[in-house]
Amino acid sequence: MTVITQAPPNGTPTWVDLGIPDHRRAMEFYGAVFGWEFGEEGPPETGNYTMCLVQGKPVAALMKNSDPDATDFWWNMYFATDDCDGAAKRITDAGGQIPMAPMDVMEQGRMAIAVDPAGGQFGLWEARVHIGAQVVNEPGAMVWNELVTAKADAARDFYTAVFDFTLEPMAGFDYTVLHRPDQRPIGGIQGEPSAPKSAWLTYFDVADADATLQRATAAGATVTLPAQDTPFGRMAGLRDPFGAEFRIIESAQQS
Repeated sequence: MTVITQAPPNGTPTWVDLGIPDHRRAMEFYGAVFGWEFGEEGPPETGNYTMCLVQGKPVAALMKNSDPDATDFWWNMYFATDDCDGAAKRITDAGGQIPMAPMDVMEQGRMAIAVDPAGGQFGLWEARVHIGAQVVNEPGAMVWNELVTAKADAARDFYTAVFDFTLEPMAGFDYTVLHRPDQRPIGGIQGEPSAPKSAWLTYFDVADADATLQRATAAGATVTLPAQDTPFGRMAGLRDPFGAEFRIIESAQQS
């Protein structure tokens, strides 16, 4: 099991959470899909923020959406930063927006919500007590994140300016791998001219993509991308009962 014991370097996707109308229904769904267990529910003022656990360690969180009129829901991905306020300034300097300014989350850390110039939303997380996901690259845990956007050029310029990423174009289609300054790949940007909006998609690792797909649809998911083999593993796209999209991948090294 790949266990994280300290906050990861700047620019690493470190956490994902989801705000939906019925977090207990979401717990039932994601528990069925990934076998997640759940920590103690937070108080109402936190939206009953609840940790999703793999072998007792947090990998994500679910909460009740604070907007009773909301109709659009998504997994929000947070990049690690050791200076939330400084990162927020780099974001606005590079043409992004900060709809939620840096704020302390009790003793857990400091966060902000940002939107890139292409329209993709993401978060910033400056870790204190909560270091982010404590398990990654294992079944039930986050393994990859990619921005799907019709404005790939603008996105590439923005993320290199904000996080000092270097770019690795892939041959044959509009896909760019993002590398941290230490050259570790941390995610990608997929250029998709027909994308109705820009959005970060999180991939969760699974032991068996087809079995997971079957469990997910039985629990109320909609398939957005049928299971297919790729050089990186067998993957599929899903939309949960609330409309939040995510992807699963049975990594090639498991096969």
